[in-house]
Amino acid sequence: MNKIIIVDKEKNMTSHDVVNKIRKIFKTKRVGHTGTLDPNATGVLVVCLNEATKLVQFLESDQKTYLARVCIGISTDTEDSEGTIIDKKEIQTLSEELVDSTLRSFLGEGLQFPPMFSAIKKDGKKLYEYARKGETVVVEPRRINILDIHRISSLNYNNENQTFEFDFITTVSKGTYIRTLCVDIGKNLGYPAHMKELRRIKVGSFDLIDARKISEIETGNYKAFDMLESLKMYKAIDDEEFIIKANNGMKISINKVVEKLGKQEKRIIIKDEDKLIAIYELDLEKKCYKAARVWKY
Repeated sequence: MNKIIIVDKEKNMTSHDVVNKIRKIFKTKRVGHTGTLDPNATGVLVVCLNEATKLVQFLESDQKTYLARVCIGISTDTEDSEGTIIDKKEIQTLSEELVDSTLRSFLGEGLQFPPMFSAIKKDGKKLYEYARKGETVVVEPRRINILDIHRISSLNYNNENQTFEFDFITTVSKGTYIRTLCVDIGKNLGYPAHMKELRRIKVGSFDLIDARKISEIETGNYKAFDMLESLKMYKAIDDEEFIIKANNGMKISINKVVEKLGKQEKRIIIKDEDKLIAIYELDLEKKCYKAARVWKY
């Protein structure tokens, strides 16, 4: 079963917990996932089985869409509701127009410093290992892209204006931390802030509507996607000459691809009817397409 299963991860489960559950359900050790979700986050986790695990590196770069709740007025050391409070500031009533314009200011490319409580490695150690020991390290900012961000709830003031919360939806590039985005939203409004809730609702072309909880998958209630279906954003070529070259990992000329597709593509798929043969990527330096991954069945 070389398929992709979309899991609706529940709270208090790690992404690794999900992988272990899927291994047992489908009786295979070859299971991988794209885009880790924190234990207190829920939603779409793309899980690949058997030969489909070779797709992980190609699906990890997909855009992701989140539904988040931000709390303005309190910040924590982990940037979410699980952490220890490190700052408080009584808030003034803010207009929805100001909040919305602040959200829009994050649109486009920018730099983001990843949170210290994250699995990013620095000098061979994960950042959260430094954070737990109270050690300070210099972390380089990462380039991110926020393609969409908009508020979807009213501003809810709590505890006699001690804090306020609102929900927003955002679509972001790989490597974007929504926790840090929530903190930065607060900073731009002039207040400490943290992420209170997070639900991932889309990864690439995979939507929450296709996701199932582990308890449902255990009963056989799930939708399995073919490998080709997960790559439908790329142009595919089904041609005997291309298949022979792909099966042998040979280079393919740019002109040959242009003849088939009418233009250059950064990445193409070689298939044999409904079977994925290979993924090829454009190499402008060597003026050809090179095999990025070949499947041997």
